[in-house]
Amino acid sequence: MQEHNILVVDDEKNILKVVSLTLRDSGYSVDIAQSAEEALEKFRLRAYNLIVTDLKLPGKSGAELLTEVKSLQPDFPVIMITAFGTIENAVEAMKRGAFNYLTKPVNPDELLTVVREALEKFELKRENQALKSELRQKYTFSNIIGKSTAMQEVFDTIRMVSKTQSNVLIIGESGTGKELAARAVHYDSDRAGGPFVTVDCATIPSGLMESELFGHEKGSFTGAHEKKTGLVEHADTGTLFFDEIGDLDPNLQKKLLRFLQEREILRVGGSSRIKINVRIVAATNRDLEQEVLAKRFREDLYYRLNVVTIRMPPLRERNDDILLLAHHFLERMNAVEGKLIKGFEDNVMDLLLSYGWPGNVRELENVVERAYVLCPNIAITKKYLPPKLLGPAGDERETFDEMNLLETEKRLIIKALNNTSWNQSKAAEVLGITRKQLRTKMVNLGLLPDAESIKKPVES
Repeated sequence: MQEHNILVVDDEKNILKVVSLTLRDSGYSVDIAQSAEEALEKFRLRAYNLIVTDLKLPGKSGAELLTEVKSLQPDFPVIMITAFGTIENAVEAMKRGAFNYLTKPVNPDELLTVVREALEKFELKRENQALKSELRQKYTFSNIIGKSTAMQEVFDTIRMVSKTQSNVLIIGESGTGKELAARAVHYDSDRAGGPFVTVDCATIPSGLMESELFGHEKGSFTGAHEKKTGLVEHADTGTLFFDEIGDLDPNLQKKLLRFLQEREILRVGGSSRIKINVRIVAATNRDLEQEVLAKRFREDLYYRLNVVTIRMPPLRERNDDILLLAHHFLERMNAVEGKLIKGFEDNVMDLLLSYGWPGNVRELENVVERAYVLCPNIAITKKYLPPKLLGPAGDERETFDEMNLLETEKRLIIKALNNTSWNQSKAAEVLGITRKQLRTKMVNLGLLPDAESIKKPVES
């Protein structure tokens, strides 16, 4: 147990003895004082974690001691001891910042419970303040958090590219924080005073995308009852962020390319072109080079967008950031919800570090929020983690999520079919299943049509 230093203040020697012995027997380091003046002198000379003081003292009262301690350290915990007849005074002291109060004669079990609660909350506040300071000073860049080498490289790239007007392509898996990086590029640039406008290429219907992007004139098509300013125009003097650019309709890719070349737009149904001063930042979770090879994405547009590339690493490649992020999300939940949870038990941290995080930072945030909501304790235990972080017996994590299992099964079946020249009976025998079971799996995995039509091996 971490050593805690407690200062006990009382002018009655019997109570001083009982309280100090009870605390020492429980492993606490205890100093004593018989007046508020003596207590303040010791408080200024040594670092304490808690003061337990009688309310009624010779000279300055316990309430006055409380006031002076709070003036020096506003969050410092003070527990008051009071006679039954002066409980109203103790309640008044709590309004002035005392953590709690105990009545004489002091019950040892009650004393230890209240002391433990006070120390835990004090430590939590101190740890959260230290973590917040650490995050702010070392590991935070425009709301992106990371101390790993991979993230420090991302920060360095953002700092360099934000000072230019070059287009930026941000690549990375879903949940890695691509939009946060785009916002960092904007707010660290000389365009920070201008708008940051997001175009969600994955959700805007292709039939509406041109109007959404470039706007339209009144009466330009059925339903165009009034003139509309498009997202590109809204972003003038700022940054236009294309989220999931790989999903952009091919017809719109050509029009976007023209805009990037000419930096002017023509509203749908309009006759005059409008000059636009905007920086383009795009993001995607797709491999755009492969999309170009497959003729699903224009090569000339790809090179227009990909002047500078920022790769957001998946969480599994930034193990040093997992606990930092988990504590950050926990601190944020404490601030929003008001419930104080100190942290994570050691076995929980081990599970967080060993899990593969297919959903990346977004998945980690959801896991911490779920545990926070369900956990009634001062620290999160593995009981409140989702089952996917645990093994079948609750001690080991699952190696693959459902999608990975299906992909693994598909590869094994293809390998067995290739090795048997696509003889389903022999392949089923190799796999240790019946031919009927194999055919069912092939249908579910989309392999049977290939097997029936082309009758030839496929690459595994």
